[in-house]
Amino acid sequence: MILTKLGHACVRLEQNGVTLVIDPGMFTEPEALAGVDAVLITHEHFDHFVEARLRAALEADPALHVWTNASVAAQLDGVRQRVTVVGEGDAFEVGSLGVTVHGEWHAVIHPDIPRVGNIGFTVDGRLFHPGDALTLPPHAVDTLLVPAGAPWSKASEMIDYVRAAGPGRAVAIHEAVLSDVGQQLYGRLLGEGGPGTGAPYRQLASGEQLDLG
Repeated sequence: MILTKLGHACVRLEQNGVTLVIDPGMFTEPEALAGVDAVLITHEHFDHFVEARLRAALEADPALHVWTNASVAAQLDGVRQRVTVVGEGDAFEVGSLGVTVHGEWHAVIHPDIPRVGNIGFTVDGRLFHPGDALTLPPHAVDTLLVPAGAPWSKASEMIDYVRAAGPGRAVAIHEAVLSDVGQQLYGRLLGEGGPGTGAPYRQLASGEQLDLG
């Protein structure tokens, strides 16, 4: 499986001729949706989902399909036959890739801000994308995508999250809200300069690829 890190919270996964993209939002390059078999959306916030871009991709490719939660699907009237609503405990396949769904709610930003639904995706039993929540995968995965910077998070929570999940490696996502200095700081705290998470930590530039084996 080849992982390509795209802008902010988005990754592209390719294996055995199957390609899927998770969370191509406003801070993701528009071409991220080109030539993919499926799009997985964790929740409705603009940094994870851009309705106009997704509609354009669906119109351009009649074979493209979307899996997401009910609140995102509700915004895709007119193309709902190309959208499957999934939630906690569901499973589906994209070609040869098996996907399971975990979690229900976005992390709390502030008690006065209403929470939205949020689901995470385990792909091929090997990689977990939690969206904007610290949902634990159903089992230890080879690769855990970690939302390193967000209005709702702090470094200590990220460290404890990786420790609790016990992955083979942790890869940063959701870092567009951090300055270059902030990314270096989080990289140090979650990496070798910090108290330890039990997993090696990687920060990838947009467009950089990682062979997951």
